[in-house]
Amino acid sequence: MRTRYGPQIRRYLILIATSLTVSICCAAQQPEGPQSGAPPPVAPAPKPAAPQVGSNDRITVPSGTRVGVVLQNGISTRSAKPGDSVYLQTNFPITQANRIVVPVGSYLKGELLESKRPGKVKGKGEFRLRLDTLILPNGYTVSLNAAPRSADSGGKETMDSEGKVIGPGGKGKDAGTIAETTATGAGIGAIAHGVKGLGIGAGIGAAAGLAAVLLTRGPEAELPRGSTLDIVLEHDLTLDGSQIQFTSLGNAQPITAPPPPQP
Repeated sequence: MRTRYGPQIRRYLILIATSLTVSICCAAQQPEGPQSGAPPPVAPAPKPAAPQVGSNDRITVPSGTRVGVVLQNGISTRSAKPGDSVYLQTNFPITQANRIVVPVGSYLKGELLESKRPGKVKGKGEFRLRLDTLILPNGYTVSLNAAPRSADSGGKETMDSEGKVIGPGGKGKDAGTIAETTATGAGIGAIAHGVKGLGIGAGIGAAAGLAAVLLTRGPEAELPRGSTLDIVLEHDLTLDGSQIQFTSLGNAQPITAPPPPQP
């Protein structure tokens, strides 16, 4: 049996259901935890990444770049001759665009352009070398044009602006040879002939010392194995980006100090 209150009851039930639905939706959208009226923090913008060298790019190492290297085979004017090979390894990397493009342990090959022994009367020993090949640890090989500008050999060799290594002079040694031989001759003469023989023996000793100097060469120019050199690129060095996508950056070889020069 229907009553006159039926429609009102239905409207009341619909109103209650609508209110419950709205309450449930608001509760679902409300985040957990205490809330404040402040807006959420804004994350800082990321810093721009450093430029990267693409695999197809051409990388140019400019002329004038200096490279530290270690000599792997000793050089001496006693036996060296033009055309002899010279072998070195880098002991410091070269970078471009915040990336290592020539790692430590890369190989360099060159040759002697000239070699001259010291003279018996005058002239110093000297030789000149040039580097023409660079081999990276992964085998990538390129041509280069580089020459040394300084060397640390532990001796008295010097180097001019063209990369020529010049040995020490022998004048001091020559004077010492003559003086020592003169003193020895004087002593022998004094023992054999008394005071008169002192002068005779000194003259003979001086002549012998001079003869020894004239028959002996001056000091050889040498760079022992393990000498460190500073070389300079005389032209731009262009590298293929696809060839330097290596993961190993090479290993530095321990530097063995060159032996002390012979007196």
